Amino acid sequence: MPLSGKHLLGIADLPVADIRLILNTAKSFREISERPIKKVPTLRGRTVINLFYEASTRTRSSFELAAKRLSADGLNFSVSTSSVSKGETLIDTGMNLLSMSPDIIVIRHASAGAPHMLAAHLKGCSIVNAGDGMHEHPTQALLDALTMEDKKRELAGLKVAIIGDITHSRVARSNALLLKKMGADVWICGPPTLIPVDFASYGVNVTYDMKEAVEEADVVMMLRVQLERMKEVFFPSVKEYFSLYGLDRKKLAWAKKDAIVMHPGPINRGVEIDPDVADGTDSVILEQVTNGVAVRMAVLYLILGASEEGSK
Repeated sequence: MPLSGKHLLGIADLPVADIRLILNTAKSFREISERPIKKVPTLRGRTVINLFYEASTRTRSSFELAAKRLSADGLNFSVSTSSVSKGETLIDTGMNLLSMSPDIIVIRHASAGAPHMLAAHLKGCSIVNAGDGMHEHPTQALLDALTMEDKKRELAGLKVAIIGDITHSRVARSNALLLKKMGADVWICGPPTLIPVDFASYGVNVTYDMKEAVEEADVVMMLRVQLERMKEVFFPSVKEYFSLYGLDRKKLAWAKKDAIVMHPGPINRGVEIDPDVADGTDSVILEQVTNGVAVRMAVLYLILGASEEGSK
């Protein structure tokens, strides 16, 4: 079965059936990455363009590997050495790329809504959102959900604490939306200056007390303080931030004994998380990275491969 739509723009409009399909498909694809020859011919002859206007390590690399492991032809578009640096607009860049007949454009952009705008103008290919401003990051939420299911079997009923810079985090938004759809109990925590006043409208619990958020949690997800997006001071000092909202062994003890620790990366060690916790036995941070390749393989396949097979 293909996805219900030709694009993946966000979790907000993604049906639960599509979420379940992506997670189940990703589980079946993980085996490919464990083979001596990590490649299948599923998307041979198809073209995927990675159009990244922001820096990325995990997301860009995993989309590139996902395409290669499905035998698709991939192009990594370098914004810094392109005509974007000469003033070319996003739509003009997209239309020029479309004229080269790609099947999917994976886009990361600093402006919220950029993937949606591209999808509205480029009718000849699919668009996948790899992060748009402070809006959404759907594939990150999907790989996080897969990691939680690996460790906790199902998402329904889990208490998930998401802690840190919520205001600037597209990861927090996509995770809150997905986890609520799947029946989890979501707690959002951080300084009052770093939590949007309307975040409770997502149906989550909002608190400024880290102990309340972490107590009896099954999953503790820490978020990076995104200094590059801040144009003003949101907290007095890093030392005070870590004292109140940084995850160390003492604070982790508030959670369930079998709680897992997550982080979308990159990690600021000693700011939002203690190195001992980040590298500890409770951490599944590197497993998140592994699952990122499988989830992005599933997304590319379900948008292109499955829909093609279904039309035969």
